[in-house]
Amino acid sequence: MNYEEIAEQIIGLKNADLEFREKLIQSGRLSAGYNEEMANIHSRNAKILDEIIDTIGYPTVDKVGKEASEAAWLVIQHSIGEPNFMKKSAKLLKVAVNENKADPKGLAYLTDRIAVFEGKPQLYGTQFDWDENGEMNPNKFDDIVKVNQRRQAIGLNTLEEQTDIMKERVKNENQRPPKDFEVRKREIEKWKKTVGWTK
Repeated sequence: MNYEEIAEQIIGLKNADLEFREKLIQSGRLSAGYNEEMANIHSRNAKILDEIIDTIGYPTVDKVGKEASEAAWLVIQHSIGEPNFMKKSAKLLKVAVNENKADPKGLAYLTDRIAVFEGKPQLYGTQFDWDENGEMNPNKFDDIVKVNQRRQAIGLNTLEEQTDIMKERVKNENQRPPKDFEVRKREIEKWKKTVGWTK
């Protein structure tokens, strides 16, 4: 099996995702809800990567190289409309991390993202969103001391430092808080039910 071709295919998926994201940033539309075309790209990428994973297993560095392995993680992290695929990938990534074949930081981000969508507290504080005051802050997490201990254990900065970075990033990307926090919250809850994160 030619893993080189597969690696190129995975990198192509990531590039399509990031190119469209850049268009949304440039047009000031990145924070204006989940763009339909972006959702379609994420969904299509997830389906293609799912077929690749069924064929070769999780795309670890030893199989597809560092760039393609990181690209696969990004595709998984962005496949928010595909809960089953995201959860399946997280299990496979956990095995790869335990075998020292993948970066535990990637697993931390993916684990947190799944927790947030399922309405559970995150363990590493990697996922951020607008709060009711229009500030970019971490989604619900269990305990700040434990969160920072877990972050330190895998080589992440403190949650306080990351919060400053995220606030700077949304400013640079010209992202704006939602006009109506409660409306957006309801829309997110409805979307989570529609795609199958919640019942």
